Amino acid sequence: MRQGALFWALMVSASPLAAQSAPPADPAPVAATGSAPVAATGSRAEENAVRQSGDAFGSTVGREVIGIYNQGNVRGFSPIAAGNVRIDGLYFDPVVPPNSRISRTTTVRVGLSALGSPFPAPTGLVDFGFRRPGDKAAASMLFAADAWGTYNAEIDAVLPVNGTLSLGLGASARFENGFDATGEKQFGGTVIASWNPAPGLTLVPFANVVRTTFDDHRLTFLTAGEFLPPALPRRQLFGPRWVNGTGTDANIGLLGDWQIAPQWQLRAGLFRSSRTRDGQMTNLVRELLPDRTGRQRVIVDPQLAFSSISGEVRLTRQFDDGPRRHLVHVAMRGRAGDRRFGGSEILDLGPVQIDTPSVVPKPAFNFGPQQRDKVKQWTGGIAYEGRWTGVGEISAGLQYSNYQKRIDLPAGGIQATDARPLLYNVTVAANLGTQLVVYAGAVNGLEESGIAPGNAANRNEALPAISTRQFDAGLRYAVTDDIKIVAGVFDITKPYFNLDANNRFDVLGDVVNRGFEASVAGPVTNSLSIVAGAVLLWPKVTGEAVAAGRIGPRPVSAIGQRVELSADWRPAFAPGVSFDGRIAYRSAETATVSNAVEVPGRTTIDIGGRYRFKLAGKNTLLRVQVTNLFDVQGFEMRGAGAYGPIPGRLVQGYLTVDL
Repeated sequence: MRQGALFWALMVSASPLAAQSAPPADPAPVAATGSAPVAATGSRAEENAVRQSGDAFGSTVGREVIGIYNQGNVRGFSPIAAGNVRIDGLYFDPVVPPNSRISRTTTVRVGLSALGSPFPAPTGLVDFGFRRPGDKAAASMLFAADAWGTYNAEIDAVLPVNGTLSLGLGASARFENGFDATGEKQFGGTVIASWNPAPGLTLVPFANVVRTTFDDHRLTFLTAGEFLPPALPRRQLFGPRWVNGTGTDANIGLLGDWQIAPQWQLRAGLFRSSRTRDGQMTNLVRELLPDRTGRQRVIVDPQLAFSSISGEVRLTRQFDDGPRRHLVHVAMRGRAGDRRFGGSEILDLGPVQIDTPSVVPKPAFNFGPQQRDKVKQWTGGIAYEGRWTGVGEISAGLQYSNYQKRIDLPAGGIQATDARPLLYNVTVAANLGTQLVVYAGAVNGLEESGIAPGNAANRNEALPAISTRQFDAGLRYAVTDDIKIVAGVFDITKPYFNLDANNRFDVLGDVVNRGFEASVAGPVTNSLSIVAGAVLLWPKVTGEAVAAGRIGPRPVSAIGQRVELSADWRPAFAPGVSFDGRIAYRSAETATVSNAVEVPGRTTIDIGGRYRFKLAGKNTLLRVQVTNLFDVQGFEMRGAGAYGPIPGRLVQGYLTVDL
């Protein structure tokens, strides 16, 4: 069901030095990170995204996602595609994002929540909270099912070996029956170790592997002209049945933290992220007409392989001067990515009617030569953070990056891209009284632009790195000690990629995203907590193609307004019981490069409940939820002029037991 591969990046982040190095009156940072605590093995029954999210800018806690942003969309762009990913505060280059066996929380960091990261990025940061084994034996089991026929089982355990070594083990199995009746079978395993060979030194090696033994490929619809498709079928496996594949994903690495001295800390990481796919296919209905007829095309790939090795070393020196704290970070990081793609065969399966499944026999495949692209990047940087209790905070950084990309061309030869930019960032925050903090910042970056989508002539091709820049400003107001209002404005400029007249995914101009975002989060009463957020976006494409009228002034997939409200209520009359709900609104979405077509706006509502109880003396959680309560229909954008149906109403639930 999943297609394509996520691309690479490398950045760096920092963490405060150990607590023993702080003076008696520890200067607290002006801006809290707003991250949810990582749910430890043995306490998964306490996972609750509403109560554990510090703002509405995007969080994942266990199985639940909340907020106006997510790892694929922040301020109108994708931090994952841009390569702005961190694990436990250290940047790594994901071909495959970490799954819940090694990461229990995900936090999107923008505005004030990004303050404290010495090298921020214009597209925002996605920070995965790493699951580190503790020093006490524990285990958690989860069993999930839904009304479509998906079944999922997960188990995690912590096994202390001795006073310096603990092991974390995890396994999962998933048998998915999707909203369009596509199926998937996955099995995964994880090993994590936490070793303290000497005082102040911690080493955490880990390996996570997921094997997909069966993966139906979801159908995408492309209309014959500038119009929306007719209502698309749900709960129908269109086929043919041979349009499926297998694959293996892996994340392997080592994290290290060394408190060299009370004022010195060294952090390092080395990671390898990889994905292979056998039988990767793109399943399309093209030239779709209002009468529900079109032509089916299947694009079949030979084995695809993507891998990236990345690493970072960062040294931090801390200076304390009464209520003032100074941190100086020196970092070096590098990455080497390798992708094998192309060689596809394009199969025209003829005319189809989208309500009648395709039964075309499986043909023999004749693949062509494949292409390779390789990326190497080294970046060195120095950053300063200054914090003055009750006054404010300043963060500034300077980086030099050496970037090289080489792509084998189908007709022979090599396409080379080189860049050696000097990158900067500066952010200033000030306390205006005890409740109000204001901030402003500027940052430029060298970011990846992802890969070409499956419906492009250059599908799966890695796109060149791009220069980006961002200005933002805003405030945080503490209504109470627990309820915070965060609001800000931003201005981001990047090159604009989309389909050109030859169906190649390429640069068409520049895109400027200007917007306003706001968040309110916290407990309103002892029993009611809320997370509410909104983003208003005014995107604009500029360049010669816009001036000549070949493309429209709005980027594809632009959504002008998003509003979301989530709440969790624990009634006093029913101990252990809680009820939750979510209302999400999104305005119309630009669907084509010309801007002639929009996907209508929609509002969806989810409701659910939790029951916490003891099962054989163990903490247990029963969770039941109904998503898309009123069965709203609509379209999901999968590229310019490419559509799929959104999932309909679904009843789902899971049982978690902490041992």
